[in-house]
Amino acid sequence: MTWQWIFLASFSLTVLPLGLALVLGRVPERFRARLAPVRLRGWALLAVYAGALINSVPRLAGASESALLAATAAGGLATLTGIALAALAGRRTRGAGA
Repeated sequence: MTWQWIFLASFSLTVLPLGLALVLGRVPERFRARLAPVRLRGWALLAVYAGALINSVPRLAGASESALLAATAAGGLATLTGIALAALAGRRTRGAGA
């Protein structure tokens, strides 16, 4: 239980601000070339963060087994959505350079 609090707090302090900054387009100019679709990558990070949040909050609240199973499925779906968005952002970057 302690490790879940630690990872949730560290994720909230690192991934959440970075994802919000990318979605809002607040990226230094020198990074814009590497992170070409900035907003799409921000949404990908926020989806991965949502997956972690959806999965950990019911566990920390002591929910039933069926609620934990549903939360794990929903968190996995949110994480897979984030991964798909990141892959799509990578393809858009590669396609624009060719």
